[in-house]
This record gives sequence, structure tokens and C-alpha cells, in this order.
Amino acid sequence: MPVDSTAAPKKRLRARRTIFSPWFNRIGLLTALLFASLSLVPSLLPRTPVTQGLVTGVAMMLGYGIGVGLRALWRFFELPIIPTRARRTLALITLVALLALLVDRLWRYLDWQNGVRELFGMTTLSMGVWVTITVVAALSGTVLLLIARTTRVIVRAIAHLLSRFLPHRLAHALGIAVSSVGVWLLVTGVLTNAFFTGANWTFSPVDLATAPGVEQPQNHWRSGSPYSYASWDSLGRQGRNFVAGGPSAQDLDTFNKTDDAKTPVRVYVGLRSAESAEERTQLLLDELIRSGGFEREALVLAVTTGTGWLDANAMSTIEYMYNGDTAIAGYQYSYLPSWISTLADQDVVREESVATFRAIQDYWSTLDPDSRPDIYLFGLSLGSYGVEAILRSPSIINEPIAGALMAGPTFLNPMHAELTEERDWGTSPTLPIFDGGRTVRFTAGGDNLTRGTGPWGPSRIVYLQNSSDPVVFFSPELAWQRPAWLDNGDRPADVSPDMGWAPVVTMLQVAIDLAAADGVPTGHGHRYSTEQFAVAWAGLTGDQTWDHQRNASLAEFISKDQAGLGS
Repeated sequence: MPVDSTAAPKKRLRARRTIFSPWFNRIGLLTALLFASLSLVPSLLPRTPVTQGLVTGVAMMLGYGIGVGLRALWRFFELPIIPTRARRTLALITLVALLALLVDRLWRYLDWQNGVRELFGMTTLSMGVWVTITVVAALSGTVLLLIARTTRVIVRAIAHLLSRFLPHRLAHALGIAVSSVGVWLLVTGVLTNAFFTGANWTFSPVDLATAPGVEQPQNHWRSGSPYSYASWDSLGRQGRNFVAGGPSAQDLDTFNKTDDAKTPVRVYVGLRSAESAEERTQLLLDELIRSGGFEREALVLAVTTGTGWLDANAMSTIEYMYNGDTAIAGYQYSYLPSWISTLADQDVVREESVATFRAIQDYWSTLDPDSRPDIYLFGLSLGSYGVEAILRSPSIINEPIAGALMAGPTFLNPMHAELTEERDWGTSPTLPIFDGGRTVRFTAGGDNLTRGTGPWGPSRIVYLQNSSDPVVFFSPELAWQRPAWLDNGDRPADVSPDMGWAPVVTMLQVAIDLAAADGVPTGHGHRYSTEQFAVAWAGLTGDQTWDHQRNASLAEFISKDQAGLGS
């Protein structure tokens, strides 16, 4: 029998037509329209036109995929099909209704977005944003559609191969299962590892650079100085920023109206400061001993985020409160920015946080209890995840710490999730009260830390969290469950009254909010102000002299100093 040499090219051509075909599934288009409308509703944070375009493009393709999948399942199980004429009439009615809904959402979109922006004190948007939104939505949707259609071609090829040995429906089901497992393994294995490897390769050179205006310290109390065991170049970009920054003794005297302020101790160890994690831990301890950190009134172990960043407002605030009689120790565990590090470095931050704390605590426990410093823990974002690991470690039991401050805790934090879930009845999910506030209290600033129904014990834990922070309030459960913080009685003031919930779409919206969490004014999203940190530190340390007026004065003083206008 002669072989048709054109068969293979024809098959490839049919595959290309399947992938690039202008034909669309009717049910898929209707669900895509529905999801596009849902994507325009406000989320936790204001959106840029590009962000909104991405949200809408992804939402449309999710909707299209769900619609196509439901239709395929309906036919696979041979369920009754509506007669053609009735089906077309129903589709037309549904199309008109969905178009009307989309027009309504488009009309109200600017008012919704500008309402959120006004809550945050941001500039409003104009009608010109629609050009960017439309282009970005079309491009992102097209890319996702091509990926989905390519996957469908692979599924059909596997099913066709299996159908030679198995019944058609079983072969098709196995084809889907095999392809799904393959995609999952590819994404979670090869692609994920390649992404993290590439990200490390990309961001590690950034760590070598020094920010403009940052100069090597020359005093005994800072890592990276000529007296330090950790070289200046080894600290990394964020480590150099940290040890070179902060208030001077003159700044502290000026603000506190004293003449005996101390230069705060700041020690830090970068990834390049030693070869192994054990050596870096020992080096950090040696730096604390060398610089006199154990001779101060308060010692803060600060668990960094991602690249080794420590929030300048959080660090400076406690130094002003103690008039410089503090030591802060930080260390770097990654080259990756926070949003990648949250996914890649959970095990590293947990293990290194506990090991570092144990080393410091073991030495501290040998000192005179009457003269050794109070130990505090601090962590922002993924750093709070490391702090929770310390709080859950057995070593915390014998020698309890004085307190722990966790700002912007991530949705991955197990202790935070448990405390919120098991909160006292009738308290808010965004600022819960747990066990009457005897040990743990939640605040967004202001007077929230006074809300406990009982006395606050000597070992205190504070969670500082903005109600509009997606890092805190994102959850995969948003895909199928309406969060309690959207209920009218529990909806915070800086969450839009127009924000609603829709399956899958709301999870997508808040997930994309994660990327913009730092792009909003302080006091919202994932940005925390000096005043908020002052409230948290004052509550944690029990210092009742820091009232609202003094907190505001400190915030103003620090902002002027950071702008180069201070003393």
C-alpha cells in the first residue's frame, strides 16, 4: 500500500489550525465575559492600568477554560442536551445579560478605583486607562489561550495513542490525567527549579552593589567597620544599608532632649561573610560580643526578608525609644526579592532563624540575669515566618524572651493562621483578640493594643498588620470561600465598600495584589509607618510614655532626618 507522504504535514497543519484557530467555544465565551466583569470589581489595593489588564486577561481565560471544561464534561457523561433552537435562544439571552453586566462594570470601574485611591490618599485615574487595560488584557489572554490550546493538542495526542489499547473514554480520561501530572511535574520541578536558579543568578550580582550615599561605618559598634570580623564587602547591599544607617547619638540626644545617648549597636552577617550557615551564625554571635551588644538594655534579633532587607522605620524607632541603648542583629539568607523568597526560602528562613536564636540565647543564658539585655524578636513579611519558627521551638520554653513583633505576617504563617481562626468570639478577623489578649495582641496602629479583655503578661507578642495588606490576607481558600473580613460588620475602613467576592476571581485579584503590596502609601498594603512601629514597640516593651503626640513627633523627626534635614 503506498504511503501518503503528505499525511504528516497535514496532521501538523491541523494541529496549528487547532492552536491558532479563530473559532471559540460558545459556552467558554459566555463564562469569559462573566469573569471579565467580575475582574473589574475593586480588590484590596488600587490597581494600575497594567495590573488591571493582567487581572482581566487572566480572569477571562480562566472563565473560558471553566466554560469549555464544563461543556466537555457534560458531553463526556452524555447528559441531556437542550434542543438547538432553545439552546440558541438561551445563549442569546445570556449573552445580552452578560454584555449589560460588562457595560455596567466598565461604567463604574473608574469610580470604584478612584474611591480606593482616595482611601489611600493617591492620585485618581482618567478615562485614558482603558487603552492600556484593553491592550494588556488582550495580550495576556492570547498568550494563555495559546498555552491552553497547545496543552489540549498534547492531551489529544496521548489519548489517541492510548485508544489503540483502551476504550475511547478511558483513553481520553487517562490522557487528561497523564498530561495533568506531566504539567504539574514540569511546573513544580523543572520549571520551578529553573526559575529559582535563574532568579538567584540574576539577583546575586545586585547584592554586590552599594546604594548611593551609603558609606562604610568607622566606629566599633557596627559590622563592616575596620573593627568588624565581617568585612564591609561581604554584608550585601541590604546589610550595608542597615549598618550604615540609623540614628547617631546626636540625633537621639536631639529628639529625646538628653546628653547621654549611646550609639546603637547594629551587627549583620551576609551570605558572603562565611561559607556555611553554621559559620555565619557563629560570626553573628562573635559580632554581638565584640561590639558590646550583650551589654545593652535591649537586644533585638531581626529576621530579614528576602535579600536581607530590614525596615529602617522599625529599626530606628526602637533605637529612639531606648535612646540608643540597643543592639540589633540581622543576617542574610537569600539573594532573592521578598515575593520570590516567600516561595523559595521557607525552609531556609525557618532553620536559620532557630539556629541563630539558639546560639544567641545559649550565650545570653550564661550572663548575669540582672545585667543581661532583654531579648526581642522582630520580623517583617517572611521574617515573621522565621520569628514564628523561633516561638514554636523548644528552646523558647526554658528562657522566655521579652517580646516579639511581627509586621505584615504572611499567609503562610501557621501560628498567625491558628490565632486568627481560634480568635475570641465576636472579634474581627482583621484585628482579632485571642485569649483575652493575655500574650498575643494585634494592631494596625492607633490604640488597638489596649483592646485586650485581661492583663497583658510579661512576655508579649504583637502582630502589626494593615487590613489592606494582601500578604496577610491572601489565601487559596479565597477561590471557593468568602472571607469573613468582607462581611459588613467586619469590613475594615480601608477596604473598599464595593469589594465583593466571586469564586476563583477574588483569589486571582488578591494574588496579583501581592505584587503591588509595597507600591502604596505607608499605612496601607504592605507598608508600615514609623507611627505604627512606635505603637507596636511601645506596647511590646511596656513603655507608656509613648503617646500619640510623641509617636507623631518621632515620625516627623525621622522623616526629616531621612530626607537629610535632620541634625
